[in-house]
Amino acid sequence: MKKTIAVTGVGGGVGQCVLKSLANTDYNLIALDGEPLAAGLYMGNDAELIPYASTEEYIPRLLSICEEKKVSLLFPGLDAELLQLSLNRQKFKKIGTTVVVSDPNVIKISDDKQETYNQLRKIGVSIPFTGPLDSFNADGSNFPVIVKPKIGGARSKDVYFIIDKAGWESLLENIKGKEDDFIVMDYIDGDEYTCGTVNLDNSCKGVIIMRRILRSGDTHKSFVEKNDIIEQEVRKVVESIKPFGGCNVQLRFKDNTPYIFEINARCSGTTAARTLSGFNEPKMIADYLLQGIEPAYTIKEQTILRYWNELVVDNDEVEKMYKKK
Repeated sequence: MKKTIAVTGVGGGVGQCVLKSLANTDYNLIALDGEPLAAGLYMGNDAELIPYASTEEYIPRLLSICEEKKVSLLFPGLDAELLQLSLNRQKFKKIGTTVVVSDPNVIKISDDKQETYNQLRKIGVSIPFTGPLDSFNADGSNFPVIVKPKIGGARSKDVYFIIDKAGWESLLENIKGKEDDFIVMDYIDGDEYTCGTVNLDNSCKGVIIMRRILRSGDTHKSFVEKNDIIEQEVRKVVESIKPFGGCNVQLRFKDNTPYIFEINARCSGTTAARTLSGFNEPKMIADYLLQGIEPAYTIKEQTILRYWNELVVDNDEVEKMYKKK
């Protein structure tokens, strides 16, 4: 019988990318989201509405769905779900569901920018200097810098590029009363990369490297490249913190040095693009965990351009979804 895989957060890019990567495979797919108009609910898969991760009903409802549908594997698609799912992994394991999520300490390292900096410094990885906003010396010699939320953050929301003291003073006025929520990071003027990894049994099973151009915080254009220097540094990171499943590492490359500035302990919004380039993270993870197939891939160096697409949904289907609330 076909194994069943559930994917949460299918209204967003990560969940949709996981669904795309697992489409046309031998797995049954269940799409899960808290919003009835989440596009991924209508991509041709079995679909269910679930509560938000911030509610008490979230874990019990997910457990109920996984038990009823005999879900073998659960991929989270939202950062807000990661810690909840990590803390409750054993509950899912008891009903036969493996959650593709890292240990709580790995999630903390990736979610907290200051902790990311502290951990990577310990293992000798190049990383832009990062420190609390209130300890930054804005004497004019330290610009430009990046100011971003200390915890979480997505799609460049509340991220500021500060080039001079006037910009700094404007920032302080803008975030007045919330200064403790932000960190300051040195700006590295180099090409930006997003790198996908597959991590199983405390070992990195593969890396794909993509140079990228952003638009509104999302990868708009990507270029698959081979770069031994970047791959070596990315492997050093994931083999040190030991995530489980997919892990995304973001960096800037300058003067032949990769400066890692962010880690996401999950699949990413470029997962589908990586699949099109021969590196199908969700399928490799699923095949290994459910069938014992060792991850294998052949990466194609190519350019991937992203564009909007339309998904037509019958009104009756939308009404049915709303009734599931």
